[in-house]
Amino acid sequence: ATMEMAREIIPDSSWQVLDVGSGIGGPSRSLALEFGCRVTGIDLSAEYCQVAGLLARRLGLENLVSYVNGNALRMPFEDGSFDLLWTQHMAMNIADKDSLYREMRRVLKPGGRLAIYDVLQGEGGQVCFPVPWAREPANSFLTTPQQMRSTLECAGFEILTWRDVTETGRSWFRHLGEKIRTEGPSPLGIHLLLGPDFKVMAQNQVRNLEENRIVLIEAIARRAG
Repeated sequence: ATMEMAREIIPDSSWQVLDVGSGIGGPSRSLALEFGCRVTGIDLSAEYCQVAGLLARRLGLENLVSYVNGNALRMPFEDGSFDLLWTQHMAMNIADKDSLYREMRRVLKPGGRLAIYDVLQGEGGQVCFPVPWAREPANSFLTTPQQMRSTLECAGFEILTWRDVTETGRSWFRHLGEKIRTEGPSPLGIHLLLGPDFKVMAQNQVRNLEENRIVLIEAIARRAG
C-alpha cells in the first residue's frame, strides 16, 4: 500500500513528509529509502518511537528519518510545515476525526498532499473483535466512507483520488493466514507487538473483510486554499 500510493504522488527528495501514527516506522523508512525525502514520524506510543528510531539507525537512515512522541490532535509543528502527510491504519483509533483532519490541514503547506490508507466501516454489520487496532469496541472508532469523505472536505481538503482496495486486503490476509497455518509466524512481525491475541485478531480481520464488516480505502487529498 505504501509504494502504490507513493508512486501516484512521487515525493520529491526536497519534500518534508510527516507520517501521522507512524508506529514502528515501516512506511516512513520505505518513503525515505525509495525517494530520499526527509520523513518525520509522530506516534502516541513512546515505545513505538524508540523502536522506529532504532530500526532507522540500523538501516543508516538516521539523517532522513526521525520520530516524535506526540498526539495527532495537537501536533508540535508550525503551520504549513510539510509537503506531504502520510497516514496508514491510524484514524480507526481516534474518535474526534474532525479535529484530526483539521490539525493535519494546519501543518500541511497550501496545496500539499494528504495520503490515507485506512480501515472504514462496511455495510455487513458490526466488527468482530479483537482486531489488530482494538481489542474491544470501546477503542474502535470506524467511520463510513461517506462520512470520511465529508469530514475531509469540511476540514478543507479536496479529494483527488479515492479507491476501495478491500479485495486486495482480503487476498493479503488470506495469504497471511495460510502462511501462519503452514509455517507459523515469522521471527519478526506485527505479531510481536500485538502479543498472544494476534492469531484471533488475524482470523477476525479476515472474517470482517470477507463479510464486508470493514472496507479498506486508499485516498489522496490536497489542502485547499
